[in-house]
Amino acid sequence: MPDIFSEKINEVRSVYIRLASPNDILSWSYGEVTKPETINYRTYRPEKDGLFCERIFGPERDWECFCGKYKGIKHKGIVCDRCGIKITHSSVRRTRMGHIALAAPVVHIWFFKAMPSRLGNLLDMKTTSLERVIYYQDYVVIDPGTTDLKEKQLLTEEEYRLAREKWGADFDVDMGAEAIRKLIRRLDLDKLCEELRAELATTRSKQRQKEVIKRLKIVKAIKDSENDAAWMVYDVIPVIPPDLRPLVLLESGNFATSDLNDLYRRLINRNNRLKKLLNLNAPDVIIRNEKRMLQHSVDALFDNNRCRRPVVGSNSRPLKSLTDMIKGKQGRFRENLLGKRVDYSARSVIAVGPQLKLHQCGLPKKIALELYQPFIIRRLKELGLADTIKSAKKMLERKAEEVWDILEEVIQEHPVMLNRAPTLHRVGIQAFEPTLIEGNAILIHPLVCEGFNADFDGDQMAVHIPLSLEAQAEAKILMLSSNNILSPANGKPLAVPTQDMILGFYYMTFTKRNLKGEHMIFASFKDVMQAYEEGKVDLNAPIRVKYLGTVKNQDAYLLDPQDIVNCPVTEIRREDNHLLVTTPGRVIFNQLLPQGIPFINGLMKKKGVQNLIYYIYLNHGFGPTVATLDKMKEAGFEYATRAGFTISISDLLVPPEKPEIIAGTEKLLENIDRSYKNGHLTAGERHNKIIELWSKASDDIREKMFAQMRTMSYEGEGMNPIFVMSDSGARGSKDQLKQLAGMRGLMAKPSGDILETPITANFKEGLSVLQYFISTHGARKGLADTALKTADAGYLTRKLVDAANEVIVKEEDCRTMNGIEVSAIIENGKEIEPLVDRLIGRFALDDIYSPDDPEKLIVAAGCEIDEYKGKEIVDSGIMKAKIRSVLTCETRSGVCTKCYGRNLSTGKIIELGEAVGIIAAQSIGEPGTQLTMRTFHIGGIGRHEGQTRLQSGYEGIVKYNNLEIIESK
Repeated sequence: MPDIFSEKINEVRSVYIRLASPNDILSWSYGEVTKPETINYRTYRPEKDGLFCERIFGPERDWECFCGKYKGIKHKGIVCDRCGIKITHSSVRRTRMGHIALAAPVVHIWFFKAMPSRLGNLLDMKTTSLERVIYYQDYVVIDPGTTDLKEKQLLTEEEYRLAREKWGADFDVDMGAEAIRKLIRRLDLDKLCEELRAELATTRSKQRQKEVIKRLKIVKAIKDSENDAAWMVYDVIPVIPPDLRPLVLLESGNFATSDLNDLYRRLINRNNRLKKLLNLNAPDVIIRNEKRMLQHSVDALFDNNRCRRPVVGSNSRPLKSLTDMIKGKQGRFRENLLGKRVDYSARSVIAVGPQLKLHQCGLPKKIALELYQPFIIRRLKELGLADTIKSAKKMLERKAEEVWDILEEVIQEHPVMLNRAPTLHRVGIQAFEPTLIEGNAILIHPLVCEGFNADFDGDQMAVHIPLSLEAQAEAKILMLSSNNILSPANGKPLAVPTQDMILGFYYMTFTKRNLKGEHMIFASFKDVMQAYEEGKVDLNAPIRVKYLGTVKNQDAYLLDPQDIVNCPVTEIRREDNHLLVTTPGRVIFNQLLPQGIPFINGLMKKKGVQNLIYYIYLNHGFGPTVATLDKMKEAGFEYATRAGFTISISDLLVPPEKPEIIAGTEKLLENIDRSYKNGHLTAGERHNKIIELWSKASDDIREKMFAQMRTMSYEGEGMNPIFVMSDSGARGSKDQLKQLAGMRGLMAKPSGDILETPITANFKEGLSVLQYFISTHGARKGLADTALKTADAGYLTRKLVDAANEVIVKEEDCRTMNGIEVSAIIENGKEIEPLVDRLIGRFALDDIYSPDDPEKLIVAAGCEIDEYKGKEIVDSGIMKAKIRSVLTCETRSGVCTKCYGRNLSTGKIIELGEAVGIIAAQSIGEPGTQLTMRTFHIGGIGRHEGQTRLQSGYEGIVKYNNLEIIESK
């Protein structure tokens, strides 16, 4: 076989796996491997006709034969007359193959063991029956002749002997791979195809139809291909090139070897032993056993993990077979063909860069010098500062003065890509314009952390540099962080201020009585700013200021995300002298917003800030939103610093009513226990009532605690920092604070059951030994889940990607008449997703008219429902609407623009060629993985959701079945 692989490797466009005929295997081979030896342990040279034989696989040393008669490239192509080795380059040992001629045929394990069994479907035999034949346990009837036996009937040794006595030689039976080959050879695929089609048309049984379709699929596939089904039975086994299964001498004198060598050695040993036994005319039972062992050794070579008892190495680990080398994450395809190692990349710890703009990142100089090396060298040559690449590299190593100037020049307009593992969705890799910094850490903008799910506790990021102009343009247009401020999963802003910044906004917009400058009246916002800077008025003091615009009076939320388009505003009436009651902090906050946004006069919390960013984006687009985000980031950090919030254990206020609530609950528990002992309650009812009582007690303590903290913040001298952090949404939930200063509450077992004994103490008071022990349950489960379940969540994402990766936007409009009817999603009487959320960005299937005025058309069929139209539909009282959907799209192998609707990451209609299937898979997979990884933060707190009221969608009479009642005496 000519040595063509290495030259043609770049011409390979695709790889596929198919059956190989015996002639194919022999045509690849350069000789038969007959000995199990690998190398001579005295000379360290390959053994002749062994698994590393130089005559078969090529010389170990370039242009040199085994015996040393020919040395040097001048003898290229000559075959040594002494050792039979062709003088060539040693790299042929990566491409040349050998073969093993088997003494008895064997069946390929993939075709009978892998589900669904291809051989089983083809021959219409059960897998268990096939295995009994292949492993020489039962005979199979090949030709029943004139006897009462049936074709493919299995016979045990005893039954076979009785049949031979009864009918003599009138029938043909066999066992092992030879029997399978005979059965395959008897099949007439064309005739079988016709028979199966006829049966499919006449059979009524659903189960039988399924079986016939399965068999017809495989029969047709083999018939239409160039393959012969009999090739599933092997007489010749290929031996892969020795450099792909290396044997390496270690310093200790031991050898490290590929598992494949052990598997080939077992196979050759058994094959040689079988040949010897056949020559000796050994008893049938011994030969049959040897043939079975040969089949087992070939199975182990091809797919060791599928064997009932895998072949194990010295450390009791199953040996890695040929299938293991190509399958899975570390297999040849995913690891080496789909995954590539790249040049010009770096990795470092990340730190926050609050001074950066949204599209920038801070790149350490030593990293930049390495990454931009090709560009610096080219520029040095262009400027005549270096004549050769070698001299330019020396200048780089010396870190000459000119190099730094050129580096500053080449990084302009040349983005880098940052990636944080795990990359669960597409915003896990974004492009930034680098700015050179001292130090070793990469600096990133605080607002891009959300997309990367990054924090600054030691996370690392990889930097990659796009080299070609096309790659640079793509990075700038599609991947730049300032172009990725919306989530591709839900269209909501990803780049939103969090934590310290939210704390800063809350502090700015908080109102407090009895402060300096309270009730002062100002003529303009400018005067307010000046008075605040001069210290005449406090940041949170209520003041009045003349304002001729419109105001959005909002507290905590900037309305529902849908109402932000049609933002309800308050006109400042002339009777009030156009005076607006606000605070200097709120005036400063509103100065950050673009022109045309109504004055936001309320306490800014996390949800409100998110809605505000979305509102700015919808009304002003990407540019002003990005500019506003940078301004908000600076103001948020500044005022969080000015607030000077700290955390102290004295800030955790345990409600004085706590002992009373716990005592009252314990009293009620005694009543429940009494009822249970008297037989009025079942064990399940008792458990549920106990859980319900403790849940209520826990919630009551939480509310009392928050009420106390709120009162202190609004009416006391200072603000309670812990309450501010939780109430603003900056950090810490109500449940977490409840554990710190209320009561820890009910705990869950790893099984998910809730323990009846709650932890009545909190972390401020400290836990007893028993309470600590109960707590460990949940904490350990959290850690175990994080380690184990993340892999499952990742595998789900992979399965979703596999299922949806071909769904691409193929055309503008498929002109389908079908669609789906949508309404608000309501669960337990609570609206989870309003109708307007489900309509925005979709196309109407039919004309949508106003119910009040049948002549008034709101949206025409085939038109997009935008935010304005969506609000109009809901305001008109419509509860259901028909829209175009990807579920009913009629585009072949893809979807159309109108059935898909809006691209959530841009807010515009989806473009042709967009890989929407991948986006959908990532949008489900990413939150799933995040939830798993977040489990361990919760710490096993028992959650109990009860429903006191169930609202029916229909009128009628409720009937209870099997209801046990307790009559009140």
